[in-house]
Amino acid sequence: MIEGTVSDDGVPAIDVEVAGESWRAIIDTGFNGELELPERLREHSNARLVGRVTSVLAANQRVEEDVYLVDFPFDGTTVRVQATFVDGDEILMGTRLLRSHCLRINFPAKTVIIERA
Repeated sequence: MIEGTVSDDGVPAIDVEVAGESWRAIIDTGFNGELELPERLREHSNARLVGRVTSVLAANQRVEEDVYLVDFPFDGTTVRVQATFVDGDEILMGTRLLRSHCLRINFPAKTVIIERA
């Protein structure tokens, strides 16, 4: 089981350890991909370019970006998932990464629980 919190401004997140550092990983239920990682984690994730993807953002904004196969520590194991890289300091976790898990977000209690289904 993974436990996290909901920030005062309503953002659910967990902490993950990548490259010996603790990172905030925001759980984005509107993102149906797997991961968006900070650029500085590229060298620590065994990133292998697999192609390009077009993503549809809010207001039907489309962006095309490179997508990589990466090794990512999640729920006690290392998983191989698709990720994009962006400037920034937060990890964005999409719903495809959670497809084998049950996600519970309790906004009044400000808790997040992720369990294998």
